[in-house]
Amino acid sequence: MADLPRVIAIMGSGETAPTMVTTHQELFARLPAGARAVLVETPYGFQENATEISERTIDYFHRRVGHDVVAIGPRTVAEHDSTWDGAIAALQDADYVFAGPGSPTYALAQWHGSAFPDVLGAKLRNGGIVTFASAAAVGLGRLALPVYEIYKVGQAPEWVPGLDLLSVAGIDAALIPHFDNAEGGTHDTRFCYLGARRLDILERQLGDDTFVIGVDEHTALILDLSARTATVRGRGGVTVRRGRQTLRVIPSGTCITLAELQGEADAGDTAAAGTTTPVPPAAAPDRDPSARTLTEQVERATATFDAALEARDARAAVAAILDLEAAITQWSADTTQSDEGDRARAALRALIVRLGDAASEGLRDPIEQISPLADVVVRTRTALRARRDFELADALRDEAALAGLELRDTADGTTWHLMTDD
Repeated sequence: MADLPRVIAIMGSGETAPTMVTTHQELFARLPAGARAVLVETPYGFQENATEISERTIDYFHRRVGHDVVAIGPRTVAEHDSTWDGAIAALQDADYVFAGPGSPTYALAQWHGSAFPDVLGAKLRNGGIVTFASAAAVGLGRLALPVYEIYKVGQAPEWVPGLDLLSVAGIDAALIPHFDNAEGGTHDTRFCYLGARRLDILERQLGDDTFVIGVDEHTALILDLSARTATVRGRGGVTVRRGRQTLRVIPSGTCITLAELQGEADAGDTAAAGTTTPVPPAAAPDRDPSARTLTEQVERATATFDAALEARDARAAVAAILDLEAAITQWSADTTQSDEGDRARAALRALIVRLGDAASEGLRDPIEQISPLADVVVRTRTALRARRDFELADALRDEAALAGLELRDTADGTTWHLMTDD
């Protein structure tokens, strides 16, 4: 296809963020009809649920964005011989390339020494849109952040070589997504789970020519290489740091020149920097509940559950549990390393225990009064099993048993029975 746009789009959080739907749609709108799009599976290829993540992402693009994507590998080193040539061919033919969550260092280990960086570089020079989110976005710069190794394993903060694709735009920078992350609660998880102390250590390692670009969650930085502009979309901002100092924070809805992004022109002098103008607002962000952080959704679900128990509204209590379980399922696709998921699942199990306690209280009442609550417990377990979350379904069964309510699985479904001493 002739006259394709040359764009690098950087998203600060995972691939299915609802607030990024309109950004994906705007990017696809720059392409002619029939544009070919691929999903690169490599960043999460090591995960046991890689197929599920691919299916969920393909469904997201089809239903929410309105465009189809084809998943390409390789997922692992072992697959290189059998799938690499086909993946490179598909990558060369694609007009829209997407890569998202997973492990930055795992993906870079697969891509370094392969044709992958050269093919993407050629695409950005000749025409195409490359959209990297979350973990994949970490690898776009000359230097990359080994998130898992620092945050979870405890390695000393030190950069690793990135793909250096930003150099096609003339940018020498390290890219940090999840820049405004606030999942830590009692500890600092800003700057992609680094915190301020470790960010300072890493910035001391940068040369004078290399700067840091931080992209907030649910935010996109769109670099138009032909127009030489940088546009910020979403609900957050983009931070530019050099010499361990913040040069500026670019708010959503702003378009600046690439020279200004790099600090080559005076940010306050529009005559020198080119025009710094607001861009037309995108459609209102999709305020799907999953646009909130997982921690926020835990707090919301717990508050809803508390209110439901206070009102003795069993259905609302169960709805809060199921909403939180759905949020955890969606969150699990974005595996940039944090312990937020563990804490959310612990909170979910606590709600199930409290539901069991409520059932125990109800068992002291006549059977006519506890039947509605028991029916809700059965429906909850049925829903969890339908979602294939057997661990939580069994946890609910066990808690119900402790409360004196036995759940029995039959060919016709799950039934409940009061447990007696006989």
